[in-house]
Amino acid sequence: MFTQEQIAAKVAELGQAISHDLANKNPLVIGVLRGVVCFAADLIRHITIPMTLDFMAISQYSPSAGRRGGGVRITKDLEQSITGRHVLFVEDVIDTGLTLNYLLRTLRTRRPASIQVAVMFDRPYRRLIDIPVIYRGFELPDEFVVGYGLDANDHYRNLPYVGVLKQNHGE
Repeated sequence: MFTQEQIAAKVAELGQAISHDLANKNPLVIGVLRGVVCFAADLIRHITIPMTLDFMAISQYSPSAGRRGGGVRITKDLEQSITGRHVLFVEDVIDTGLTLNYLLRTLRTRRPASIQVAVMFDRPYRRLIDIPVIYRGFELPDEFVVGYGLDANDHYRNLPYVGVLKQNHGE
């Protein structure tokens, strides 16, 4: 679907735009483990301005009896304070936007100077909530894809390209 070369060119383009837009702001780049690792690592190598990096980890859980919808629990919080900082929140993929919305709301309570979002892969047609994405890589079709951080049961994240995962009907 997307070759290693296409991905590299897009990441370089995003890094250049971020470096221009956030010049003199010393942004804190934040990603949510694990899927974002490939994108974050490549992206920060293309950001030419001073910046720092931090990660969060989350787990999603099923609702309790009688409650609708699932929830998000932060399992690893930031090590750096974001109060007064310009934050660049990087995501590997945005689907419904519900998890990202929760995380952005949580981060805004910590009074950053600004929060901007960069995403490598977007599925805007699945969005249930409006997310202001400033830096966008590629739009994904409505297929199950893997590679470049996207996984199937924690496999295939390490592929340098993105491809459609074909399901084996015999298994």
